[in-house]
Amino acid sequence: MSEDQTAIDDKKHIVSIRLNNADRIGVRSTAARLFVRESELYRFAVCHLLHRLHQLHDDTCIGCDLIPLFLEFRDELNTHLNLKKHQLFKIFNGKNTLQDKFVAMSDIELLLLPRHAVRQRLQLIPEAIGAKCPDTESWLKQYLFSKYRICADLSSLPYDEL
Repeated sequence: MSEDQTAIDDKKHIVSIRLNNADRIGVRSTAARLFVRESELYRFAVCHLLHRLHQLHDDTCIGCDLIPLFLEFRDELNTHLNLKKHQLFKIFNGKNTLQDKFVAMSDIELLLLPRHAVRQRLQLIPEAIGAKCPDTESWLKQYLFSKYRICADLSSLPYDEL
């Protein structure tokens, strides 16, 4: 890579985002508490988010490989991105040509439902009854991991579960 290409890749870009007043105040007070500029906190937040969503940057991560990611960020993705089932279907299965990695639409719908509806739906699925847990999120995770033969390793767990 030439020096010119490196200089272009390292160049920072100005972006604009819309925040509500509470979020803006939160960023300002957090930056003040950390003794950093707000812009540094924004860059940190973007880098942190991209790191946590790294599987979406990996073209080899397709189909059921994405289930742990969407389980971890289920509430946040539903609340802030308002993803629809057809969008999630394309995210999971759009680049997938392998039948064993295919994620069923009924399971994708489970990722979008509120907790009480997930519990009701899981009670109707015979394969899910064997993995029943008092906690709905754990039950959903057990069911999907079992159905799609996903190994739960420490590298895929969120920081607070380690």
